[in-house]
Amino acid sequence: MKESGRKQGAVSPCAACKLLRRRCAQDCVFAPYFPADEPHKFASVHKVFGASNVNKMLQDLPEHQRSDAVSSMVYEANARVRDPVYGCVGAISSLQQQIDALQTQLALVQAEVVQMRMNQFTSSTSNQATDSPENASHTSRLAASPQTKSFFSMDMVVDHANMVESLWSY
Repeated sequence: MKESGRKQGAVSPCAACKLLRRRCAQDCVFAPYFPADEPHKFASVHKVFGASNVNKMLQDLPEHQRSDAVSSMVYEANARVRDPVYGCVGAISSLQQQIDALQTQLALVQAEVVQMRMNQFTSSTSNQATDSPENASHTSRLAASPQTKSFFSMDMVVDHANMVESLWSY
């Protein structure tokens, strides 16, 4: 947080007082949060909320919460300027849709990994069963053995050199 919107030595009004064309008092509530070198911040906040309402909000808040409140007001005002109908809600909704799409994509990739592990597990067990001369008894012992690993706990081996399609192509 900046101490003041004023320059050392000279009395320069903060962005709020400059926009409102008034003299910036020493105890100006806007000065610490709307410095003179960032006039766009106060301009958008003033356009959406009005200077009087911003002043009331800042005066009602404890000093340690004002910086966060100004950041929120600037964000909300900029969102409202970009999207006058939905404002922040439009941005939040867009982000929620992106999250939903990414969760769906993640579920598809996880299903593909499970499918690949199942294929690897079934091919390794069928290779063991056909290689053994006593394949029938070996298969039944394998199925009954409590030490047999589940296909979910096996390490997945991917041959990157022969991989033609990306897992992300869905």
